[in-house]
This record gives sequence, C-alpha cells and structure tokens, in this order.
Amino acid sequence: MTEHDNLSIHADAVLDARGLFCPEPVMMLHNKIRDIQSGQILRVNATDPSTTRDIPRFCRFLGHELISQQEVEGIFVYWLKKA
Repeated sequence: MTEHDNLSIHADAVLDARGLFCPEPVMMLHNKIRDIQSGQILRVNATDPSTTRDIPRFCRFLGHELISQQEVEGIFVYWLKKA
C-alpha cells in the first residue's frame, strides 16, 4: 500500500504515540484498541523505531489486522483493523 492509498483509509480513532518510547506506545495501543469496536480502524502515529517490530507482533499475537505501516518524515504510521 502506498502513502497515496492510505489517504483513502478512514480511521475511526487515532493514537498519537509520538515522543514516547518502548514500552509506552504498545501499552497505549493496548488500551486504545479496547475503546473501539471490532472491525473499526485505528491509526497509530509513533516516533519510536521499536514500534516497527512491536506493533506487528502485537497484531499477530492478538489477531488484529495490520493494514499498513510506513515511515513518513520520521513518523511511523500504522493502520490497524480491530479483530
């Protein structure tokens, strides 16, 4: 999926984890994903490079779909669909 494709994805919720370091982004993600309904889309913005490993693992472990992940000007952007 390209950056242009992501513009057409509607996020039902956004988690801003910029400036936070491991384990905070994943802890916040765990709490935020509880707040949305199954099938809804969550956009996560983070600056910690460890999220490139941690967020895909989080999704695999809990069964959520990682729709897209990319880096845009030092910000890691993830699109997750709640299981």
